[in-house]
Amino acid sequence: MSSRHYIQQFRRNVTDKYTIYNSLFAALPFSGIANVGALLPILSQTCEDDYKSGKDPVQIINDFFHQHTQVHDEKEKIDRLFKFVQYIERQVVLFDAIEDAAFANVNNIEGPGSLKSLYNEAVFAGKTQALKNKLKKFRVRVVLTAHPTQFYPGSVLGIIHDMSEAIAKNDFHTINEYIQQLGITPFFNKKQPTPYDEALNLMWYLENILYHSIGNIYNFIERDIFDHAYDGENPFIELGFWPGGDRDGNPFVNASTTIKVAEALRSSIIVCYYRDIRKLKRRLTFSDVDVLLQELEAILYENVFRPTESEPVHASQLLQKLLTIQQLVKEKHHSLFLQRLNSLIHKVKIFGTHFATIDIRQDSRIHTQVIQTIHESLVKTEGKGLLPDHYQTMSPSEKISVLCSLKGELNPAWFDSITRDTLESIYAIQNIQQRNGEAGCNRYVISNCQGSLNVMEVYALFRLCGWKEDNLQVDIVPLFETIDDLAHAEKTMDELYQLPTYADHLKRRKMQQTIMLGFSDGTKDGGYLQANWSIYTAKENLTAISRKYNIKAKFFDGRGGPPSRGGGKTHKFYASMGSNIENEEIQLTIQGQTITSNFGTIQSSQYNLEQLMSAGISNELFADARIQLSQHDRYLMEELGSISHATYQQFKTHPLFLAYLQQFSPLNYYSKSNIASRPAKRGTGGALRFEDLRAIPFVGSWSQLKQNVPGFFGVGTALKTMKEKGLWEDVKAMFRNVLFFRTLIDNSMMSMLKSFFPLTQYIKEDPEFGTVWKLVKDEFNLTCNMVLELAEAAQLMDDDQPGRASIQMRDKIVLPLLTIQQYALYQIRNHVSDGPEKEVYEKLITRSMFGIINAGRNSA
Repeated sequence: MSSRHYIQQFRRNVTDKYTIYNSLFAALPFSGIANVGALLPILSQTCEDDYKSGKDPVQIINDFFHQHTQVHDEKEKIDRLFKFVQYIERQVVLFDAIEDAAFANVNNIEGPGSLKSLYNEAVFAGKTQALKNKLKKFRVRVVLTAHPTQFYPGSVLGIIHDMSEAIAKNDFHTINEYIQQLGITPFFNKKQPTPYDEALNLMWYLENILYHSIGNIYNFIERDIFDHAYDGENPFIELGFWPGGDRDGNPFVNASTTIKVAEALRSSIIVCYYRDIRKLKRRLTFSDVDVLLQELEAILYENVFRPTESEPVHASQLLQKLLTIQQLVKEKHHSLFLQRLNSLIHKVKIFGTHFATIDIRQDSRIHTQVIQTIHESLVKTEGKGLLPDHYQTMSPSEKISVLCSLKGELNPAWFDSITRDTLESIYAIQNIQQRNGEAGCNRYVISNCQGSLNVMEVYALFRLCGWKEDNLQVDIVPLFETIDDLAHAEKTMDELYQLPTYADHLKRRKMQQTIMLGFSDGTKDGGYLQANWSIYTAKENLTAISRKYNIKAKFFDGRGGPPSRGGGKTHKFYASMGSNIENEEIQLTIQGQTITSNFGTIQSSQYNLEQLMSAGISNELFADARIQLSQHDRYLMEELGSISHATYQQFKTHPLFLAYLQQFSPLNYYSKSNIASRPAKRGTGGALRFEDLRAIPFVGSWSQLKQNVPGFFGVGTALKTMKEKGLWEDVKAMFRNVLFFRTLIDNSMMSMLKSFFPLTQYIKEDPEFGTVWKLVKDEFNLTCNMVLELAEAAQLMDDDQPGRASIQMRDKIVLPLLTIQQYALYQIRNHVSDGPEKEVYEKLITRSMFGIINAGRNSA
């Protein structure tokens, strides 16, 4: 169907419904303040009009109160502003629920990118057997993270889900009740959540969404593509889980947390099976079958409600009983309700008793420190350490030789602090594997991996914790993030593949090596174009070096929600990977509001998972019909990346770069938001250093400024330079023919559409920071003009009208929040000293952050 059809559907099912249901907010029970609902539309219109006339946020807020209220006292003004924030937060929830309810109408569910469309394309091309062969080995792994890009507490997520169902049914009475529920439901955490809290929040998605959507996909493949004849072990889709295992810079994650989360995941999946068994009992009421189902129900009941007293059930036991029931239903009961039974069997095959695989992640510098600490402690207590006296002066290859020889069974209790926890976390992996199977926890990710030495340090720590060489059932996953690390990644892996100890380890791991590549920190380090191109070429180089040693590389992408962190229209990136990039698995992190927006309902979850699967499969299946990168395209990409990188680096090293963000954005307030257990920066030093700043507050702060620098800065200069070199027609041809480049530009357009410079245009008059604002604005204008000329488009996101309309509606809803936040920041900069008054403005800033981030969903 045409784009016009979907924009009409958007207006009918989203815009019009929002107008209707938004009117219900007028009756919300906001205590103590009358007419909030009546005044907010006036404030919203005032913001729109006054920004056009050049007014700044302080003028807009002051003029609004002067003209439309009797409020003149600053304290009363602040009270009103808090009520507006509270009101707008709930409008954002309503809009989320309406968009979720309209998903099937606004998106072509069975169109391009769906498995049904892929199957039809394969049939038409005579490639059904090729499709089946690919499906037997291809899989997608989505890894849920607790990275703080989403401010909804679990109670609000439930309301969004339930309200979207009521909206889909046009159940006006129930919708009205949910809106009233929203009015008195807290939207923020009174205290900082623990890693376990974060895990429990995400498990809501596992139980209520992904359990069903992944099961539906497996059912379709088994039934429609394999015609009920699939007997392979590939689950097609796997789940990963970082809360409770991601230690990188999070002092609140420890080994006991990891074990506790693993137990919660186990309990969660067994609850799902228990519910399904109870439903099956209502249908499978046949002789012998009913007895077996009762036995199964009893086993699951004990595991759910008496987990410490009962014998832990294993996936193999569940499957054995279910397959026995299946055989009985086929042979004696006319295969009645067989599909429902099969659906549960499929889920057990997918999720086992682990539900999602916990990944452990830690910074390479910690491992170096831990090994040295162990050595020094043993020298003190036993007179002999692990390492030679001159270890610190050895070359990396000499150190690796030493590490390869280490083994033992260290007792974590001998050590303190991070050393103790690092060792305990390695023992915890064994504990989890014994309870939940190897799939429960079998990957150790090394952040800031700068060489093969860092990988072998982790290998040595496993050997020192009693893991035997022939039974080390763990994948060691290097994570390359910075531009330099990406450039050296091939050399790192080449050294590892040549190392006999590590080569033997890979043989026991089926000659497969998972390699993680970080988009978020890559963009923060090198800018948008260069980071994406560096990751693309790193994948090609890593594929080549892995194939040289007959090793299957599996790439795990650390993608954030927004385009500037590798998100956006993610499936298009995978569809654009050439044959020089290994393509047996798609692995990526899903975080924050991307979980809500892409996986918030069963329908949207299934759609987005199918898009990922289809992108990876069609890339290989129909590769002969796709244009690959030519040598000239590579030259153009190298030039574009290099120019944009230099442009971004020049800006990043500006002496006021970080100070600008700290002064005019809520960067300094992320740590006060109580959104996540993880601190907003690495390290414990007082002054903020760029290298310690996490990618999420970095990108999020630019987003709240509505300047979105990480998504476009340097792109315009690079395109303009290529045009001046006489290569413009070549770049335009690459945009038409190369999906990778087109997707980069499309996502950059999304970042720019979400920018709004009138909000901060007052900064250009600032004697200190005016030049920084103008620098950003000039690059924005240039990039906007260049990409529109490149795409031959009249406006940003011209070819995605529903997406464009969604962004514009969300920006309209949130404009007063942005204005209120800038007003509070101004007061702190210019009129408030430390004390209670400052604390009130700080609270106003952080509360504004919640709604602004949530409204953006993919916020930059």
